[in-house]
Amino acid sequence: MAEALRRVLNAGCAAGPGEEGGAGPPLLLLGAPRSAQTSLLFAAALEAAGEGRGSVLFVTRRPLQSLPLSTPAAREHWRLQKVRFQYPSSIQELLQLLASAHEAPAPTPSLLLLDGLEEYLAEDPGAQKAAYVAALLLDTAAYFSHRLGANGSCGLVVALETQKEAEADAPHLATLKRYFPAQCRLQPDALGLGQHCCLRASLESGKLSPRTEWSVTFLPCGEMKITPWPAQASKLSPDKKGSSAGSQSLTLRCDNRLGPGSPLGGILTSETGADSKT
Repeated sequence: MAEALRRVLNAGCAAGPGEEGGAGPPLLLLGAPRSAQTSLLFAAALEAAGEGRGSVLFVTRRPLQSLPLSTPAAREHWRLQKVRFQYPSSIQELLQLLASAHEAPAPTPSLLLLDGLEEYLAEDPGAQKAAYVAALLLDTAAYFSHRLGANGSCGLVVALETQKEAEADAPHLATLKRYFPAQCRLQPDALGLGQHCCLRASLESGKLSPRTEWSVTFLPCGEMKITPWPAQASKLSPDKKGSSAGSQSLTLRCDNRLGPGSPLGGILTSETGADSKT
């Protein structure tokens, strides 16, 4: 769901052409280790949960270790209640979960998120397995869209961590790109030297859509600031610069794990009975 992620990065800004009313194409979220993929996925989940189109299904191998607890959306607890977490611990369990989606009694989701695809594919490094998982993800999202009917469609966002700096050398990437026409890349930003962490987020929704870029800066206190990439901001018309070029502030605790006293710990594990890992 390219548009849910775009709305997170464009927090507080007016939507551009083609950004409203649809899930957008299936999206692959790419980034090196510790590039805040999980935080952005969770923010997208909360964004979609507030659109009134249905629940959100968040699939990950283990309970989340960090959450954007202080975002405006996260403070609206009803949004979190619409996010359903599932924790398949192996690729076999992941495939079983997707294959049995039509039997689940839960509400039909409007967004399907998968975090850490590389961990599942590491169990079976063959390109054929990567293609099979991608095809099953698309088929599951299509089934959810069919169940939603006139109420809308189900978006799909999959996060893949690329261990190698040369993205072209990342395992399975060429295969996965055939299934995911939209990609968002998170890359270290040299302009962020001296900051806690600075990333450049580049979103391409398809061959016919222009690339959109943002600067994502993490301050030592854990706060995340999002601003249009300088070249991107210069393209804005004068009447939009006031609202779009300003920084958007979210608070993410990217390095802290959920402790037993976390207000969200029980919610995140109640669906499956899994324990938060420390």
